Amino acid sequence: MAPARVPTPRPGDPRLARLSLNQITVRRWSVAEAAAGCARAGIPAIGLWRGPVAETGTAKAARLVREAGLRVSSYCRGGFLTGPDRAAALDDNRRALDEAAELGAPCLVMVVGGLPEGDRDLAGARERVAEGIAELAPYAAERGVCLALEALHPMFCADRAVLSTLGQAVDIAERFPAGQVGVVVDAYHVWWDPDVHSAIARAGARIASFQACDWILPLPADALLGRGMVGDGRADVAGLHAAVLAAGYTGDVEVEIFNADVWSADPDAVLATLARRHVEYLG
Repeated sequence: MAPARVPTPRPGDPRLARLSLNQITVRRWSVAEAAAGCARAGIPAIGLWRGPVAETGTAKAARLVREAGLRVSSYCRGGFLTGPDRAAALDDNRRALDEAAELGAPCLVMVVGGLPEGDRDLAGARERVAEGIAELAPYAAERGVCLALEALHPMFCADRAVLSTLGQAVDIAERFPAGQVGVVVDAYHVWWDPDVHSAIARAGARIASFQACDWILPLPADALLGRGMVGDGRADVAGLHAAVLAAGYTGDVEVEIFNADVWSADPDAVLATLARRHVEYLG
């Protein structure tokens, strides 16, 4: 990571008011540790993941976050609707929606699933995603949680998400009421798309989450870990942030970084860097 260019903001700094830590950025911290770390750093929101929440217990996780004075910006993740066991996938997503509601998360991030082994029907897989969302949307509405469709970079189309552009995610989301189904704008996954700004404008009130990180080079062997702190890579994260604000987004800027070096660093130092980068580039 590049050296610090601005002082570390102190807790209570108004420039941090819309900053959120996605829990995967400090992967080795539990819910309790991440909540306490956010409180120390003055980061007012957290995006939680199902694995650490399950280890802690949903009710206890909700209490820990609440006692730390934090809000939950998102819950990750649901989805994987393209596989052969449709009933099991839907049941798991309903459980995820129950957990999100208990945690007070406004949205459940949906990584929709890739192509099952031996399947090359990409259009059919995308339609199965839409059909799964149609079954889940009423349940999500009852729980007060938005299903937030996340488009992933095309290199993940086969194994993780058959939605490869923000426009494709918006196409499905538009079939449903805005409060039920929205989209995630993740800088890592969409920065390259020549149509991303028009898709952001079209998404408008359907933008349920904005996730910030950078695209770093050289990419590691596992490209999923090719995310860096904002300012360390090639993506115009500030431009994407400006676009979602212009589209009417009023939610948090959630920093989500998969990176082996970040994961091995001192988590408190990671949060300090994260806060500095936020005020330097996005505050």
